[in-house]
Amino acid sequence: MQSFPGISARSLFAAKTHPKLTSFTDEVCATFARLFAYMGTLALLGILAIHGWDQMQDALAGEPTAKPGWSVADRSHPAFAVSQQDSHEKSASYTILRHPEGGRKDILRWTGPTAAVMAELEIYRPGEEFDPAVGAGLAARMGGTSGLETSGVLDSKFGPISLLRQAGVTDTKACLAFFRRSDDPALQFSGFSCQGDSLPARRAAIGCMLDRLTLLTSGNEPKLAELFAHAELKRSGCAGMSPMTDWMTSLEKPQLRWTL
Repeated sequence: MQSFPGISARSLFAAKTHPKLTSFTDEVCATFARLFAYMGTLALLGILAIHGWDQMQDALAGEPTAKPGWSVADRSHPAFAVSQQDSHEKSASYTILRHPEGGRKDILRWTGPTAAVMAELEIYRPGEEFDPAVGAGLAARMGGTSGLETSGVLDSKFGPISLLRQAGVTDTKACLAFFRRSDDPALQFSGFSCQGDSLPARRAAIGCMLDRLTLLTSGNEPKLAELFAHAELKRSGCAGMSPMTDWMTSLEKPQLRWTL
């Protein structure tokens, strides 16, 4: 039998393989190759992302984390003042707090001989952070652990002021708190007085504090300026109180007089 040199069995098999089958096989191999390439790329990107995240966490760990909330605004100027008969007298402190969501608190405090806070006045202009809870935190500011209960109403140049005192505390030892909120403009007065030997004396101290409260700058808030302008028309000048017995000039033994 005549042989055909140069023709191998593999060549014969390839010659007998259908072209479409060969094309399909090549396509499958190419698809798997592309899948492996994609998977490798994704794995590399994942490794880089994890590494970058770890680097960022390490960088942030060395920096103080900014906590949203109230902070002291050292560069802000006082917007209010409590006028005094003696121009040399000054309040013990004036603190301004600001909130990232727009709120501002102007806090005036007066201290006694023992450096304890004897009176406080907070003017709060709320922003988006506003908490509608009446007198939230007022009891804690007074240094008490019990809640507050109503203790009447005081008429002031800003209108009726709600008075409150710590529940379960006797009249002679209870500091007297106050609270008033205005919707237009958005404004809230709150604070307390621990002056005097009775609630009427502390009522008088609060009334005089608010009567002497004046606006230094409205901060481009015309309604705030209008509120204080109208209030000044009702100012009584702490009628009936002697300059020598002023609650802010005689912190140790105040002798207050006030028409209730």
